Amino acid sequence: MSTNAALFRDLHAGPDLLILPNGWDAGSCRVIETLGAKAMATSSAAVCWSHGYADGHHLPVDILITTVREITRAVSIPLTCDFEGGYADDPATVGDNVAKVIDAGAVGINIEDGGDAPELLAAKIEAVRKAADRAGVALFINARTDIYLRRLAEGEAAVAEVLRRAALYRQAGADGLFAPGVVVADEIAAIATGCGLPLNVMARPGLPKGPELQALGARRISSATGLARAALAALNAATTQFLATGDSDALAAASPVSQDYNRLFS
Repeated sequence: MSTNAALFRDLHAGPDLLILPNGWDAGSCRVIETLGAKAMATSSAAVCWSHGYADGHHLPVDILITTVREITRAVSIPLTCDFEGGYADDPATVGDNVAKVIDAGAVGINIEDGGDAPELLAAKIEAVRKAADRAGVALFINARTDIYLRRLAEGEAAVAEVLRRAALYRQAGADGLFAPGVVVADEIAAIATGCGLPLNVMARPGLPKGPELQALGARRISSATGLARAALAALNAATTQFLATGDSDALAAASPVSQDYNRLFS
C-alpha cells in the first residue's frame, strides 16, 4: 500500500472529521495544500469548467488523467479524484479508465450512480476494485448515490433507499458512501449509523457545521464546487469593475499579494 493511500484511508477513521477541499488544477491544489489541508479532492464540475466543458461526462477522460497527473506532481498530500460515473457505461472500460487515474497518482475516487440503476454502479465498483488490486494500490472507493441530489425520494424513504444502495455498494467493494444533498441532522445520523461505511456529506446551505456533523457520525465533508464558485465570483467581480473603469488601484485592491506564487510553484 502506498504511503498516501494508507494515510487517506486512516483519515476516514478519525478521530477528526475529514474536511476535504475540492480543487481543479495543480495551482489551486498546491495553494490548498499550503493552507493546511490533510488531503484534497478534485471537483468534476470545477475541472470541467477550468477546461471549458460542462459537467456531466463531457470532459474527455484523457484531460482528466492529465489533470490528476499535474496535481499529484505539484502536491504531496493524498488526492482523490471525482470520477463521475467512470466515463463509461461498461464496467470493464471503467476499470481501464480508473487504472489510468491510479497510474496518474490518485489514491481515491468518487464514482456515482446518477440516474442509473444501482446495480450498474455496483458492477463498476467491482471492476474498479479489481483494477486497483492489479495495480497494487488500496484505492479508496467512495460510492456516491444521488438520491438526495436528484430528489428521487424524501425523508424516511430517502434514507431507506440510500441504505439499500449502500449495502449493494459495500458488498461490491466500496470503502465509503457519499450522499450529497442530505442536510437534515436526523437523516445524516440514520445514514451514518446504518450504512456500514464512512459517510461523506457535501457542503451546502443548511448542513450542520463540522462538530455537529462529527457528532452525528459523518466522517468526511467535501467542499464540492464551493471553492471554484468562490474563485470564479472573485474573478467576475474584479473583471467587471476593471472593464467598467480601467481602475488599476481598484484592481490592486482586489488582488492583494498573499503568496509568492513563483516561489510556491518552483
